[in-house]
Amino acid sequence: MQKEIIEKSKIKSGFTLIEIVFSISIFIIIMGALTYFSRNIWIYGSYVSTGLNESQNGKTAIKKMTYEIRGASSSNTGAYAISLATSTDFTFHSNIDDDGLIERVRYFLSGSELRKGVIKPTGSPLTYNSANETLSTLIPDVTSTSIFSYYDENYDGTTTALTSPINIPAIRLVKIIITTDKDPNRAPAAATFSTEVSIRNLKDNL
Repeated sequence: MQKEIIEKSKIKSGFTLIEIVFSISIFIIIMGALTYFSRNIWIYGSYVSTGLNESQNGKTAIKKMTYEIRGASSSNTGAYAISLATSTDFTFHSNIDDDGLIERVRYFLSGSELRKGVIKPTGSPLTYNSANETLSTLIPDVTSTSIFSYYDENYDGTTTALTSPINIPAIRLVKIIITTDKDPNRAPAAATFSTEVSIRNLKDNL
């Protein structure tokens, strides 16, 4: 009788151990799944945040560029409104801060960054000293190799762009197309920002 009780106790203890092992296994599986799920949520959130930031930066930069290019005019020294026009560099004069002085502004591609340089005229008589240029980065992670294209007074939406070297006095409209991609090997996908800017003080029939 005592032997039978001992054997039943062993059986009962054996089942309890199996239940413990099984419970631990289930717990580990659940924790692993939760960890994996949390990791995916964090990665997805990171992708969304990156995409939103890039989109906002791009839209803000395009809006500022449009405003400043549209107001291009002769400089304080009498120089023509546009100084340089290539596919990666556009230099012009415009009163970008409404202070009565016409700044020299250049948007240019430097590596993978779209940068902006501003020179405010100084001295008497006024001059544009390149040593006083203030530089800033407008858009990082640019993948475009060509940003600017230029059109004359005949532009109708389908007209071919002016060919290089650009005939600067013929420019009436600037088209800007910028593609950015922080990491081509992961989401979010590349973003493209574009606009067309008619230069107010130069336009004829546009």
